[in-house]
Amino acid sequence: MASFKQIYARAAKRKGGEAALEKLIAGSKPKSKVALKKLGDDRYLAEMTKRIFQAGFVWRVVEQKWPDFEAAFQKFDVGRMALLSDEDLDVLSRDSRIIRHGAKIAAVRHNAIFLSDLAREHGSAARFFADWPSEDIVNLWALLKKRGARLGGYTGPYFLRFMGKDSFLLSPDVTAALIRAKVVDKNPTGKADLAKVQAAFNGWQQETGRSLTQLSRILANSIDAPREK
Repeated sequence: MASFKQIYARAAKRKGGEAALEKLIAGSKPKSKVALKKLGDDRYLAEMTKRIFQAGFVWRVVEQKWPDFEAAFQKFDVGRMALLSDEDLDVLSRDSRIIRHGAKIAAVRHNAIFLSDLAREHGSAARFFADWPSEDIVNLWALLKKRGARLGGYTGPYFLRFMGKDSFLLSPDVTAALIRAKVVDKNPTGKADLAKVQAAFNGWQQETGRSLTQLSRILANSIDAPREK
């Protein structure tokens, strides 16, 4: 497996030097555990919902409509959303202020119940996500997929990244970089390959002292998946 020094050097060369690369990734700083815990559980539900609606859709349109989403879903109050009736969901599915996708609208109720369960189990959903060890982020992805609604694939990882949880993403470029570094030999989807990826990131974090978020960004900038093998 390649050392991260090699990967960093390749990324810096592609981006015009170390200073340019550092400037590019400067904003990639995860939130602290304290900051994550201070966020209300409603913000976790809101971010889940935004990423679900953006999946397979034009992100810009969802962003433009987001104030209306906040209004339609009562600012994503977890208790209220968990108690939505089927009739409430039907009304929302006809609400022209939001994107009228029945299954994604229903996911709001499911995920509100999921977050309510986490709050009962851990004091708050925010505390659960803040305390989950980043050195085991792939199993948090698995939990989101299993207990949440429509949080598999890229959606769960994007939710964590945009909330500020220290994590990596398996974008096409990151995946290509991992294959080039001989961490895996194909797109890591199975448990064994995901464990190898997590172990590689954990090792690189110890090597560099950087967050998983920054490591992920550097990997993505070290290669161009569509053009490099």
